[in-house]
Amino acid sequence: MGKYLIKRLIHGIISIIIVVFLVMLLVYSLMDRQLIFAQDSNYTHLSGTSRTLYMYQQWERYGYLDYVPYSDYLDILVAEGELDEETRADAVRLGNTQANDSEITAEYVAKFNDYYGSQGYTIERIDAISSGSTRSASQLFAHKDLNIFSRLWNYITGLIQIDNIHYASGIPDEERGLSFTWYDPVYGGDTFSPAIMGNGTQHKYLLYFDDQFPFVHQNLVTIQLGASYSVNRNVDVWNTMTDEQGNLVSSPVTYPTGYEATTADDLHSATYSAGSLEAGGEYTALRFTDDYTVVTTNLDGMSRMGYSFIIGIISVIIAYCLGIPLGIVMARRKDGLIDKIGTIYIIFIMAVPSLAYIFMFQTIGGAIGLPTIFSLTDPTTLMWFLPIISLALPSIANLMKWMRRYMIDQRNSDYVKFARAGGLSEGEISRKHIMKNAAIPLVHNIPASVLGALTGAIITESIYVVPGVGNLLTDAIAAYDNSVIVGVTLFYAVLSVTAIILGDILMALMDPRISFSSKGR
Repeated sequence: MGKYLIKRLIHGIISIIIVVFLVMLLVYSLMDRQLIFAQDSNYTHLSGTSRTLYMYQQWERYGYLDYVPYSDYLDILVAEGELDEETRADAVRLGNTQANDSEITAEYVAKFNDYYGSQGYTIERIDAISSGSTRSASQLFAHKDLNIFSRLWNYITGLIQIDNIHYASGIPDEERGLSFTWYDPVYGGDTFSPAIMGNGTQHKYLLYFDDQFPFVHQNLVTIQLGASYSVNRNVDVWNTMTDEQGNLVSSPVTYPTGYEATTADDLHSATYSAGSLEAGGEYTALRFTDDYTVVTTNLDGMSRMGYSFIIGIISVIIAYCLGIPLGIVMARRKDGLIDKIGTIYIIFIMAVPSLAYIFMFQTIGGAIGLPTIFSLTDPTTLMWFLPIISLALPSIANLMKWMRRYMIDQRNSDYVKFARAGGLSEGEISRKHIMKNAAIPLVHNIPASVLGALTGAIITESIYVVPGVGNLLTDAIAAYDNSVIVGVTLFYAVLSVTAIILGDILMALMDPRISFSSKGR
C-alpha cells in the first residue's frame, strides 16, 4: 500500500498545482485587473498621481507585477555600498520635468532607466503638477508584469511561513533569540503555563499553553493563502477562515510592563511592528516594553471554519445514523410500505431544488418558533437546528438510495445463493455478508463527507446567515477578490485529494480483497 499511497500523493499534488495554475490563469490573466478596485474606498478617494502610484503598489502587493520606485533603487545602491547617503539625498530630487533634473539626478535616472529597461521593465515618469490647489512631485518608477509561472512559484513557495529571529528590523543582533519560561507572564508569572517566546521574530509567542482547546498553540509555522483586498481587507485567507468571531471577551491580563488590566487583548497574538512603541504614545508605553505591540482581541464565537464544521459534521453523523439503517430496512422490505414511503422521500429530495426545500424548512421552523438566522451577538442552541436539518435531510436520502440499491444488488450475487444453499437464514446472510459488502462503496465517501464539512454549504449558510466558510468563495467572486478565490480553491483542492486518498485506505481496511500493492497498481 505504501507505494500506492506515495504515487497517489504525488498525483494529488500535481493535480492541486494544475488546479491553482488554471485558476490563476483565469483571474490574473483573463480578467481586467482594474476590477480589484471595485470596492476599494481608498482608490476611489484618490486622483491623479496619487491614484496611479496607489494602483501600482496594490498590483504589486497582490501579485500582478513587480513595481520599483526610483527611490527604492537608490536605497539598493546605498545598501550595496555604491552610493553614499549624501549623494543619494541629491540624486533622489527629481525636477519638475526631466529637463529640470540636476546633473547628479540625471546621472542616476539614466542608470535606473538602463538597468531596469534592460530587464524588460516598463519605465514611467510622471512630471510634477502645480495647478491651483493641486500639487504633486515628479515620480519615476519601473514595473513589469509577473508571468503566470513566476506567480505560481511565488505562491507555492510562500504557502508555509516559518518564523525566525531574523524577521524583525531594528533589533540588535545580540538581542535576537528565543527564551523559554514555565510561567507565562501573560498570567502574571504565577500560573504554570510553559511558553517559548522570541525576540527578532514576527510573533512574540511561538508556542504557549492555555486552558482553551486544543490547549497547545503555536505561531511558529503559519499558512499564507494570500491576503484579501475586499472580502476581509488585508487579512490572509487562512486567518479569515480560522480567526474567532463574535463579542469581545475580557479577562485579567498582565502586560509586559507589569501593568494589569481587564481587557480583551490577546497578548499571545502580539506581532512586531517597527517603531510602534514610540508611535503609540502614553497608552502603548504603559503596557509594552518593545515593538511587539500589535495584538488581536479575544472573542466568544468560533471561526468561520468552526461554524461550518460543527454544522457539517453533525449533519453527517445524523445522515449516516439514519440513512444507512433506513436504506437497509427498505432493501429488506422491498416493495413494502416502508420501502414505498422511503422512495417517495428520496424522489422528493431529488426532484425539489435544494433552495426550495431549505426555504420551506425555514418557513416551517419559523412558524413553530425556531430561530431562522444565526446570531453572533445573541447566540442560542436552537439556532443550530434548522441549518443542520437542512443539510442532513438530502444526505439521508442519498444514503438511503445507495444503501438500498447496493443491498438489493448483493442479494442476487452468487455468494448469497451459495450461502442460502448452505443453510444460512436470511437474517444471517444479511448481517454477515450483504450489509458488509454493500457498505464498502459508502465507506469510501466518509472522509469526503467529514472533510467536506470544513468547506461549508454555500446555499444553507447564505439562507440562515451562518458566518461560515460556505459563502466565502461566492463573496470573493462577487468582489473580484482574486487572492481569496485562489486561496479557497487551493483549500478545496487539498481537501478533495486528501478525502480520495483516505477513502481508498478505508476501503482497503474494510475489504481485504482490495490490495494496492498488487501488480498494475
